[in-house]
Amino acid sequence: MFPLVCEILLIAKRRPQVTKMSAYSAKIPDEMGHIAYSEEEDGVWRDLYAVQELPVHRHMAEPYLRGLKVLDLPHDRVPQCNEVSDRLRDLTGWQVAPVPALIGFGRFFGMLADKTFPAASFIRSRKDFDYIEEPDIFHEIFGHTPLLADPRIARVSQAIGKAGLKAEAKDYSWLIRLYWFSIEFGLLQQGQGVKALGSGLASSPTELAYSVSSEVPERREFNLLDVLRTPYRIDIHQPVYFVIQSIEELEEMSERDLLADVRVAQSMGLFAPTYPEKAAS
Repeated sequence: MFPLVCEILLIAKRRPQVTKMSAYSAKIPDEMGHIAYSEEEDGVWRDLYAVQELPVHRHMAEPYLRGLKVLDLPHDRVPQCNEVSDRLRDLTGWQVAPVPALIGFGRFFGMLADKTFPAASFIRSRKDFDYIEEPDIFHEIFGHTPLLADPRIARVSQAIGKAGLKAEAKDYSWLIRLYWFSIEFGLLQQGQGVKALGSGLASSPTELAYSVSSEVPERREFNLLDVLRTPYRIDIHQPVYFVIQSIEELEEMSERDLLADVRVAQSMGLFAPTYPEKAAS
């Protein structure tokens, strides 16, 4: 998520010392914080929202759906970060700040610790409509902000940010695995079934239904140490998801010493990957 080519959030999740330029250019807000999106960009948002609206109501968990309802995001245009922030501040004290696609770990964790979600300011092109590796404004706003409208999930996000501020560089990828398998791609036990919770699922036209209904992926019970030890790839549908038993179970992480948990996980080592290695380009 930044114009600085440094350790970046998504690439470092897989390979901590790799850097990568974004394929997209940042949209810069004016002095009032407003970003001018084109009719084409508003159209991409409109069509993404239309594609996702029915699947999220069918497959997403109640905490996400409550957040989506209370935020009342526009259907026909890209929302402005300041208008979403106005609603979030009243609900949980959080705000959304527009940033380009790639930012370093330190800034990412620092913003979470300060109850500020960094939202990549561009929206994907039509060619990336179904899947985009790096986060765009649809993923950030449609995927993340409904979760941040829930005080319990917001506390977990802040706790991961605070842990990140105390972490060493060698710890970053471990903490990000926790974020990945809960906030980004977590599942939630709801009644007798499993629903999607994570923002990466809410904003994905292809992975949402796959995550909860396909027989292909493995769904494991959420265990903090197992989560920290599970590697993943960002460019495929996940072969493994973790099922959180309740939001209260997730919220308990905000009271833990997450860096102590990281140290234990590091002493145990990573599990073997459940996916093939990515072919060299």
